[in-house]
Amino acid sequence: MENSPVPASAPLRVTLPEDVAWSPFPAFPPSVRLAIVVGQPSQPGPYTIRVRVPHGVTLMPHRHAEDRVYTVMSGVFYIGVGERFDRAALRACPPGAVIVLPGNTWHFHAALSGEYVSQVAGMGPLGFEYADSRDDPRLTR
Repeated sequence: MENSPVPASAPLRVTLPEDVAWSPFPAFPPSVRLAIVVGQPSQPGPYTIRVRVPHGVTLMPHRHAEDRVYTVMSGVFYIGVGERFDRAALRACPPGAVIVLPGNTWHFHAALSGEYVSQVAGMGPLGFEYADSRDDPRLTR
């Protein structure tokens, strides 16, 4: 398959939920975890990551240069669009929902009703820019 992160001659690769390695990610609040599932998000090419956000955490307005496809794996993923956080603009997306987000779209998300896990697919390198630099954990730690 063209542009596949896995060569056509590679054997079947299966990643079970218990094999997913969760780690902090500098651009996220400290309690949020990221797992690389496929590819290498920091490099050019396709990638798939998972993001686990605990209850009560909000990711303030930010954008990514790349187009992204989010799939809600568990919990309720609340997402809104805009350069300023607006709780009233959050849309609840249940497990199984798919969200297509064009690159450079300012957006925000929150875990309002418990932890959620989303899976994100895109073409690297992954970008992450906050609308307000005061929200960027990389600058405030």
